[in-house]
Amino acid sequence: MMRRADSGFGAIAAIMVLVILAALAGAIVKFGTTQQLSSAQDMQSARAWQAAKAGTEWGLFQAFQPGGIWHAAGACNGAGSAQTLDLGAQTGFRVTVQCNPTLTYAEGESAIGSPRQVRGFQIVATACNSAGSCPDDAAAVTPGYVERVRQVIAFCPVGTGAGDCP
Repeated sequence: MMRRADSGFGAIAAIMVLVILAALAGAIVKFGTTQQLSSAQDMQSARAWQAAKAGTEWGLFQAFQPGGIWHAAGACNGAGSAQTLDLGAQTGFRVTVQCNPTLTYAEGESAIGSPRQVRGFQIVATACNSAGSCPDDAAAVTPGYVERVRQVIAFCPVGTGAGDCP
């Protein structure tokens, strides 16, 4: 004969097992979602780096090619020289490219006793997935915002020869 106090113990144990399994399933789903978001952020980061790289390449072209917007003496003047490249259709990113001049200095000799002058350019490209210009401080606090900065410094001889800096 079964006592009345022992009935229902199996139902409580079953409910506890179900609660534990539900908590475990919730943790697995949360972990999977976090992994997916992390992977998407990594992909966006790689795209931003490539967009910034394209910006520095474009900037170097503008500084060193005759006819480039920064090739003329004084055209590479820091913040006033900033240009925005809209690569949204190709990559989803905008790139702000800036040319900063460095000092002209002597490096070696072009002839005996005649120092060779070189001029430097610092090209800074900031790529971001914002609709505005980069960097975008307002969008930086939102999830999904990605920004990468790449800078290069290059030098060219100052003179009157082909390929020289102005």
